Amino acid sequence: MARPAAPNPRSAHCENNSKHLNMAEPSQRLPQNVPGLWYVDSNCIDCDLCRETAPSVFRRDEENGSSYVFHQPETEEEIRQALEALTGCPVEAIGNDNPVASPVETPASATSTPA
Repeated sequence: MARPAAPNPRSAHCENNSKHLNMAEPSQRLPQNVPGLWYVDSNCIDCDLCRETAPSVFRRDEENGSSYVFHQPETEEEIRQALEALTGCPVEAIGNDNPVASPVETPASATSTPA
């Protein structure tokens, strides 16, 4: 009987749907990304999925033919859309685990629990 595959060290747990997501490599982060946790790496193939899914977060770099994060997601809707882009990226070029970024505040409504 085959052994189960070892977990991918480059995966993250998505709290919204309880599945593991493969993500981009922070070491390959494109310089066009604004500072913060979210980024696009050099594996981007310019498929337009992220820009269609989260237009307030991703833009196209016309010179290099790739997407980049021009605005770190802040609202619940922006975060939801960015997560949808991350999970849908066909080459796993989107990440939200930039180790050199300082954590940004999560909207209070996303972390609050009813009293």
